[in-house]
Amino acid sequence: MRVIIVKNYEEMSKEAANIVKELVIKKPNCVLGLATGSTPVGLYKELVRMHKEEGLDFSKVITFNLDEYYGLSGDHPQSYRYFMDVNLFNGINIKKENTHVPDGTIPLDKIEEYCKKYEEMIKKAGGIDLQVLGIGGDGHIAFNEPGSSLNSRTRLVALDEQTIKDNSRFFEKIEDVPRFALSMGVGTILEAKEIIFLANGIKKAEVVAKAIEGPVTSQITASALQLHPRVTAILDEEAASQLKRKEYYKFAHEAEKRISLKLF
Repeated sequence: MRVIIVKNYEEMSKEAANIVKELVIKKPNCVLGLATGSTPVGLYKELVRMHKEEGLDFSKVITFNLDEYYGLSGDHPQSYRYFMDVNLFNGINIKKENTHVPDGTIPLDKIEEYCKKYEEMIKKAGGIDLQVLGIGGDGHIAFNEPGSSLNSRTRLVALDEQTIKDNSRFFEKIEDVPRFALSMGVGTILEAKEIIFLANGIKKAEVVAKAIEGPVTSQITASALQLHPRVTAILDEEAASQLKRKEYYKFAHEAEKRISLKLF
């Protein structure tokens, strides 16, 4: 895993956006795996800026989102479809039919079939070229809560109490937070050709250290990223503050250039 440590959230977002930009230019019909939550908002804002000010073209890009709350329709203000439309899709020239977010209104008896179809759609598109990930307070990626199989596939999952508590800030009250979600599995995520893993803030420092330097375990599903050959973790200084190793990429803030300390 390559780890890049930057000064703050803004630098994290710009570094991630540059990686996405390079891929979109190199492969205009690339397949992006996208995440929601507060972490990637800055990344999406920068991509919108790149489209409007630099002409970055998303017209052939295809996207697949990691997850969606079960029970929320796409027009619900707290649904992840709504989040993606507001924070990214409505600001770029992507074709809406090329954007895929799990459908949180699928009847229970149709979920297994739907999840298999979602996986088939990803494969039909050629697989995910670049997957964007954040990390939950309990170490989850997507909604793969502690104890999820590292071989898991897209499925309906029950949300951990920690996740419900963390996400309650987006709802009027904690009782409004959905208790279930549709989520790509860890196994699905690990099939992406390349992954960028984003984390910022002191609250994520402990779990980031466990994910990057701790043992690979289903109790911290983000630790499975250690098994992938092409992961770039982009962390601000606070999120990286509990890492023990020192052989990581860092930015020299004064010179505003990268110092390569160790690649992997």
